[in-house]
Amino acid sequence: MIDLSTKYLGLELSSPLVCSSSPMMQDIDNIRRMEDAGAAAVVLHSLFEEQITLESQDLDRNLFHGAESYAEATSYFPDMATYNIGPDAYLEHIRKAKAAVKIPVIASLNGISSGGWIGWAKRMEEAGADALELNTYFMPTDLDVSGSQLEEMYLELVRDVKRSVSIPVAVKLSSFFSSIPNFCASLDQIGADGLVLFNRFYQPDFDLEALEVVPRLELSSPQELLLRLHWIAVMYGRLNADMAVTGGVHGATDVVKSMMSGAKVAMMTSAVLHHGIDHIAAVRHELAQWLETHEYESIVQMQGSMSQRKVAEPAAFERANYMKVLRSGAWSHR
Repeated sequence: MIDLSTKYLGLELSSPLVCSSSPMMQDIDNIRRMEDAGAAAVVLHSLFEEQITLESQDLDRNLFHGAESYAEATSYFPDMATYNIGPDAYLEHIRKAKAAVKIPVIASLNGISSGGWIGWAKRMEEAGADALELNTYFMPTDLDVSGSQLEEMYLELVRDVKRSVSIPVAVKLSSFFSSIPNFCASLDQIGADGLVLFNRFYQPDFDLEALEVVPRLELSSPQELLLRLHWIAVMYGRLNADMAVTGGVHGATDVVKSMMSGAKVAMMTSAVLHHGIDHIAAVRHELAQWLETHEYESIVQMQGSMSQRKVAEPAAFERANYMKVLRSGAWSHR
């Protein structure tokens, strides 16, 4: 019997297949269907720092605007029976998701600055979230902000969130750091329970007719997996934090490669958006078949088997691989 189980963030999972954060998670029925199709856990869509701070400010304005004008000013107050800001609705969504499925439900908090808004991490825990994914999506544009300043801002945020909750905290990162292993080691040292590699950078496009900057969504491709495999293979065995692959996981072989690099789970969104939720079941079936065909008894058996853990000089290995590619026949004219 093939054992697909794995352990991520201290959670016992039936397989490494996790549905990552996306707008699909706003529908409880989608989450039920993901569980039925074989997803071992789900990461909910993100609650954004801006949602919390802006909507709280709006509530404050409604409560206090004109309150000193005259006694009837209380009529300005919003009807609290119907007034519902986004963050409160998010907590209720966590509760509903936990009631609807048996698999772990991981909440997602998206922000970059430390402040009162991170108190919502504790509220997510109280609402029943099994873990928290801290999505640190930030692209600096200030010429005066150094890389070390940005890294310290991230570290301060993670420290504050870790202090506020007792559930595991994973940090979802972009690949835009000058030394990914060093920064991941710093996150590991301050207690991050997991590292999710990597956040995708959604780049805007130009509309040349309207002369406007417009958002552009491109679903991931399996080619994007290579960057994730590379860095997880480099860091496997050197950190205490669990590592997750996100971006480029489309089929069973992508999951196998993720496990062999050293990841504990492989997260999917684009493939599910493209093929539908039933694609999860197909990937799980193909994954079990692959293990059986190649005589693996379990997922745990293969985890880290293709990492650089046994390479004495990873940097030298990287240089050798680089030169080997440049000298290969792939560059010949066809």
